[in-house]
Amino acid sequence: MTNIEKVNKFLDDAKTFYFLTTDGDQPKGRPFGFHLLDGDRLYFGCGTFKNVYSQLTKNPKVEVLAVSGQEFMRYDGVVKIVKDENLLEKVREAMPQIMSLYDKNGWEMGMFYLENGHVEIRGMLDLKEEFDV
Repeated sequence: MTNIEKVNKFLDDAKTFYFLTTDGDQPKGRPFGFHLLDGDRLYFGCGTFKNVYSQLTKNPKVEVLAVSGQEFMRYDGVVKIVKDENLLEKVREAMPQIMSLYDKNGWEMGMFYLENGHVEIRGMLDLKEEFDV
């Protein structure tokens, strides 16, 4: 299993994970559930009209935090925004109801992945695994 596949599996197992950004000098976190592994990249998406999208464009350094069982994962990196219709079509297949709502309201789904990623998987008292993606 590749490193990015390990991250994807951890997020699958966690179901909900937290996406951490900053708003000026204030940290902000919110739950996410959507991620899409395509090739060797793990993509995330959110509405371009949302505060989180504005925050990650102003400061692209972010962290994803997920908990699964007795372990948690920190995945940090620098956001790289992607505009790709083929990728959006895969999102439509994965989330038809949400994308239908976006289309109905004229909203745009902003897609991105993390560059220069670093991952720590930890138990409550120890480091289980650490790697770059």
